[in-house]
Amino acid sequence: MTALFIGLGLFFVIEGLVYALAPSLLRAAASRLPDVSDTQMRMMGVISLAIGVGIVWLVRG
Repeated sequence: MTALFIGLGLFFVIEGLVYALAPSLLRAAASRLPDVSDTQMRMMGVISLAIGVGIVWLVRG
């Protein structure tokens, strides 16, 4: 349970950094989202999921 809260906290830290350091880039990226197809978004999600699982697997060993 502790690891879940640590992960959630790190998520908020990274999100906060993006909003604090590059709000214009975030706004530009969000404005381009309607142009991305559902298939591309799903593929990005699957790739992100695989990378996340890989990192956790490497760290937790």
